[in-house]
Amino acid sequence: MKTWCPSFDRDEIPDAAVSAEDFFNVVSSAFDLALLVSSDGLIRAVSLQTSGESFGDLGHWKNQPIHMFLTEESIPKYESAYAILDSGQIPQKRIELNHRTNESSEFPISYTFQRFLDTDIILMLGRDLRPIAESQQQLIITQSALERSYEQQREFDTKFRILLNNSREAVVFLAVHNGQVRDINRAALSALNVTRNDILNRPFWHAFKEYDSLTLIDDLLMTSSDRHDTPLILTTASGHSELNVTADELRAAGERLLMVRLEGMKESLRASERTPSDLTTFFQRSKDAFVLTDARGVIISANESFLELIDAVKAAMIKDRSLSDFLARGQMDLKMLLDNLRRRTPMRVYTTKLVSEFGSSVSVEITATSTDVDSASGPESGFGFILRDSRRFDAVRQSSSVSELEGSTSKLMELVGSAKLKEIVSESTSVVEKMCIETAVSLTRNNRVAAAEMLGLSRQSLYVKLRKYGLLKKDKTR
Repeated sequence: MKTWCPSFDRDEIPDAAVSAEDFFNVVSSAFDLALLVSSDGLIRAVSLQTSGESFGDLGHWKNQPIHMFLTEESIPKYESAYAILDSGQIPQKRIELNHRTNESSEFPISYTFQRFLDTDIILMLGRDLRPIAESQQQLIITQSALERSYEQQREFDTKFRILLNNSREAVVFLAVHNGQVRDINRAALSALNVTRNDILNRPFWHAFKEYDSLTLIDDLLMTSSDRHDTPLILTTASGHSELNVTADELRAAGERLLMVRLEGMKESLRASERTPSDLTTFFQRSKDAFVLTDARGVIISANESFLELIDAVKAAMIKDRSLSDFLARGQMDLKMLLDNLRRRTPMRVYTTKLVSEFGSSVSVEITATSTDVDSASGPESGFGFILRDSRRFDAVRQSSSVSELEGSTSKLMELVGSAKLKEIVSESTSVVEKMCIETAVSLTRNNRVAAAEMLGLSRQSLYVKLRKYGLLKKDKTR
């Protein structure tokens, strides 16, 4: 405990079994911060617990007006408590005051006010509220995160409901373990000629003739496998129509489900006629950016979402231009994408930046595959690119990135004391350098010339670093 005490005059303090200083030290030892304030508002003594050293050195408070160390909103609280004491009463509630140590730093203390040994001096005994404030802040952050998650879940559920019920395709979701209907849209209700209450949470096979539970589920599982792609032809229980039935297996919240599609026989015959226009509508209205290029990477077509990403007014402005014009690393990015696609290796996720017409950039994730495109000379080989604005996924990834960073920081902190700072910095630099080299080699499919360009190294320097970290041996064993 650190104490800055005054020298009391004998006529100020009545005779007692112990001295005023000793009494003050004993009482204040049970609190984080204790103050003696005279009737004229001067701080006569300060006592600070050792555990409260994060307050800093408060010795300069002694013999200074207490108003100097209170925030503006706390001064009226102090004066109100002092007025109650001056009237001969004692404040019944603890008073929360905010102290300021400088222009930008302050800390909250909860005080009780007492007379000091029947004198005009006020004894203020305080508890540090910072741990409580921090806990409250964490609770607020957690509550806000839960509310955001809840709102996102509601938004997703609403969109799913709207999409499901407005879809023209008849869809039913079944539980694999018991064959009961978990969800169904309006198109499926119409195809089966039933009401929602008649079929929801009831066995699906009741909607068809001459089917039992095990047989129907087994047949649907067969249609969802790669070994069997022929649809089932089933007659509804009413006997009015026959349906082509196909299924896809999925898992949600730990439960195996079947997404079953129902299609009338006449609709099935017209499916090929609908597909081209449906794909065109999907291409134009998708929130993901779509780009079609020829074999050289020259843009043939792009949707509105891509135009928004690059701030282009209309598609005619970018048609017949190279996709590399809009990639941050230009020809190097495009060459890497096209080289992989020419080897018939679809790019799952390729991360780079997209540069707009006005020089601004946005981080994107690119998925690409080979396709056939229409050109002036007729159909030819080309490539299709899907570009997603990666900022949409930053909130989801932030928590995992923070935890990984904290884990790496903890490992480095463990080295403190057992190694010199220069050695710790050298070790962390080597780890980061190795990770960057491995990532570049992986992204370029072991194309070391492209990897060196990506890292800004010469080819010789890259070989030296590959040999240094033993990465050449890994490549030879692949």
